[in-house]
Amino acid sequence: MTAAVPDIDTIRRSAGPDAAQLAQRLRNETRGEVLFDAAARGRYATDASIYQIQPVGVFVPTSVDDVNTALAIARESRTPVLSRGGGTSQCGQTTGAALVIDHSKHLRRILHVDADAGTAEVEPGLVLDHLNAALKPRGLWFPVDVSTSAQATLGGMAGNNSCGSRSIAYGNMVHNVLGIAGWLADGSRVAFGPLDTLGAREKTIADFVRELALAHRGEIEAHWPKVLRRVAGYNLDIFHPQNERPYTPDGSVNLAHLLVGSEGTLAITERLRLQLAPLPRHKVLGVINFASFHTAMDSAQHIVTLGPSAVELVDRTMIELARANPAFRPVIESALIGKPAAILLVEFSGDDRAALLHQLQQLVALMGDLGLSGSVVEMPDETPQKALWEVRKAGLNIMMSLKGDGKPVSFIEDCAVPLVHLAAYTDALTEVFARHGTRGTWYAHASVGTLHVRPILDMRRDGAAKMRAIAEEASELVRRFKGAYSGEHGDGLCRGEWIRWQFGPKLDDALRAIKQHMDPSNLLNPGKIIDPPKMDDASLFRFPPGYRTIPLTPVFDWSAWNVQNDPVTEKTTAPGSGDDATGGLAKAVEMCNNNGHCRKFDAGTMCPSYRVTRDEQHLTRGRANTLRLALSGQIEGGFTSSAVGDALDLCVGCKGCKRDCPTGVDMTRMKLEYTAQRAARHGVSLLDRLVARLPDIAPLASRLPWLFNLRDHIPGAAALGERWLGLSARRSLPRWRRDTFAAQASRLALASRAEVLAAAASGNNAAVLFVDTFNNHFESENARDAVRVLQAAGYAVHVATQADGRAPCCGRTLLAAGMAEQAKQRARALLDTFTPFVDAGIAIVGLEPSCLLTLRDEHLVMGLGEAAVRLAGQAMLFEEFVVREHQAGRFGTLRLRAATRPMLVHGHCHQKAFGVMPPVLEVLRLIPDAQVDTIESSCCGMAGAFGFEARHHAVSMQMAELSLLPAVRQRPDALIVADGTSCRHQIHDGAQREALHVARVLAQHLRD
Repeated sequence: MTAAVPDIDTIRRSAGPDAAQLAQRLRNETRGEVLFDAAARGRYATDASIYQIQPVGVFVPTSVDDVNTALAIARESRTPVLSRGGGTSQCGQTTGAALVIDHSKHLRRILHVDADAGTAEVEPGLVLDHLNAALKPRGLWFPVDVSTSAQATLGGMAGNNSCGSRSIAYGNMVHNVLGIAGWLADGSRVAFGPLDTLGAREKTIADFVRELALAHRGEIEAHWPKVLRRVAGYNLDIFHPQNERPYTPDGSVNLAHLLVGSEGTLAITERLRLQLAPLPRHKVLGVINFASFHTAMDSAQHIVTLGPSAVELVDRTMIELARANPAFRPVIESALIGKPAAILLVEFSGDDRAALLHQLQQLVALMGDLGLSGSVVEMPDETPQKALWEVRKAGLNIMMSLKGDGKPVSFIEDCAVPLVHLAAYTDALTEVFARHGTRGTWYAHASVGTLHVRPILDMRRDGAAKMRAIAEEASELVRRFKGAYSGEHGDGLCRGEWIRWQFGPKLDDALRAIKQHMDPSNLLNPGKIIDPPKMDDASLFRFPPGYRTIPLTPVFDWSAWNVQNDPVTEKTTAPGSGDDATGGLAKAVEMCNNNGHCRKFDAGTMCPSYRVTRDEQHLTRGRANTLRLALSGQIEGGFTSSAVGDALDLCVGCKGCKRDCPTGVDMTRMKLEYTAQRAARHGVSLLDRLVARLPDIAPLASRLPWLFNLRDHIPGAAALGERWLGLSARRSLPRWRRDTFAAQASRLALASRAEVLAAAASGNNAAVLFVDTFNNHFESENARDAVRVLQAAGYAVHVATQADGRAPCCGRTLLAAGMAEQAKQRARALLDTFTPFVDAGIAIVGLEPSCLLTLRDEHLVMGLGEAAVRLAGQAMLFEEFVVREHQAGRFGTLRLRAATRPMLVHGHCHQKAFGVMPPVLEVLRLIPDAQVDTIESSCCGMAGAFGFEARHHAVSMQMAELSLLPAVRQRPDALIVADGTSCRHQIHDGAQREALHVARVLAQHLRD
């Protein structure tokens, strides 16, 4: 679902009359999406930098013709144009008061691959990982492997002259681009490539640049950095290369290299021709642990002599932050020896595995020669290597997970110096940080002398002054050690002013001449590279001095984010002490650093709505920006505005961001907060109220199931339900039934409360089963079979009821409707029911992931006290309990017969988010001969009531069709396993297949 398109009057009020006229023309003359409302402009006002500039508007073209037309309209209206890909730039390159053209949604095709020649032609919006996934079957890849490869577009990488971890082996983007075709500001179509392939207009440009280069040859030789990692300014040196790696293998000139690194200021890209490389068949990794950071830096110059394909740094801060992330902790700890101050990841790659293993042993021997015997963790196998590289690739986001207003700030983070000076440079820069009351976080490319170092600064207070002082001292160090001030992430707003310092006034004027020759009207991304603003212009900051949030009393406890930090020790103050007028909610939202990790399309959970829509609005980052703007008063209507509601509308509460987002942005909880705040202000709809009260309705419905099931049997009833309630007529509803679990309980030999407490007290096996509303009233077989399995294993099983005789309920349906106070009452009743068993050390075993895991998540921030914490510690999903008890040797009496069918498992989103999918697989593998495969899927698309709603039905099915339903259809022989009731319903509706809870699968394999 997409928000209503604002009318021209609304645009005129928010963006001005000129913008309204521009929007009208774009709508009339193109087929692209025209986004000029305040929220959309706000979402595109930032990138992964510290800056924020409101664009005139946003245009999302559907075709090359749309781009051409939009450029013409902008030129006629004298509106600047800013091309954008993934919006992940760290220096402000993709922020500006311009018409932002987002190429990433539609202009992402692979146009041609010539495997024999090793080349590919692509559109600029194509993501690097998507290209490499398509190339892999051909044994090829594009080797500029930036850490943001899951979201970085090839056009953005070319505009930035990106480098990546393996530039020591493959070079920078400029070394791997063969040609660029596109438009100049005047609308001319151009194709830049080797000089002998140029047309008349391109030759004129080449001649102009050649003459400039010849006229400034002496200046180039004197002032141009001689390191591999130099990305500042324009590549004026293509006619007299200064880079330590030739731009072309034969020394010829390729005019496309002038555009690489130009940050969209010289031309707009239509397509790129890329040089591919053979995909290495094998890789081995050595992880060197260092007791001191200096030793790590000093060792790099020796390590590169062994011919590695990568040497990457991870410092102590990053190690500790990775250990604090549940997704990264086991991975990073597998690479550690003791408590190192830093580690270096040293990779060797090639086709001869034996030779690579020999290189790995050479590394071990080298470290021994350097007095560091026993410092290398050897990883010769692919799986642990891949996992560790994912941690390294998340380095920036991990660094940004520091809570409090002080954050590692990007402005000197990619200075490059020769390796021989690396240790001295890092020592000196550390002293600079100390003089200014801060410290730096370090990681990245030790192989080429480019370390991403970010001092921790509070930009809302004295950060700007410290940034200026540190930058000036750092620049002197770069000059002393003969390095480059801009070594990978470009110039943008934070380093643009240093171009003149780096090259001198004559070369800076030469670069300006190139801009004036190619873009005389200064239409394309003005203020970047040429005539940039000061890096510390506070009017351009996302969090300028004086930044404030609106007062808001939150429903949930956000105090863990309401803290400040010490930039030297990185210790945070007590929860609730951070002076946040929203109680910590705003600071939790501000954890999003805009790096765009949520734009990925791999096997992780995050972000299902973006995978379907590819809209910035329906992305974790886009939502976080919308919330930040609302909480800081930059969106009319504040936190409960329609703009916030539109952004959160397709959030399915999967909690994927809670786990997958390295900075821990929990959009599910934020949506619950919004829903509760909006309900308090505007009330609750009839449909939401009915769903919220489902546990209350259930007892009556189970007595009159024929009446409550009429909707699916009377012609026209479903259509009326859609009209009156908003329930999709294309959905079946769960069937009410008389034979609920409660109705069957008397026949199951359940233990009484006294009996289960006595069993536990005497050391016998005991468990309390939490039978939720869904498994009680709709799928009682699941609860019944869970009892059978536990009893077969020798457990006394008790099913608890509340003092009023009702079944306990987690309150999730109430939370989803915004009825937070009623949910708290329900949760307190549940706590009263389960606390005696918790105190007795008995596990509370649940079947439905969304219900049971609510006890381990939302209940902890609902003001329920210490009892909720204790319950969370003993609340377990059925499969978690079975695995724990089996590993402890207490499941010895369970006898299972062999499997006769392969099993295909779909994980519930919350199981993935909480890292509890492995127990599902372990339980199934207890069955003899079990063949278990998982479906690499994101959310099934049902998400509680979401998939039942008419307005969400299409999106729900699109989510399911991404991977889940096709995988189910491709395996008609398999037993489908899914623990989530919504997941099972989606599989039934979408693939006409029955999916079973893991408890039912175990019960089916019990021996008689």
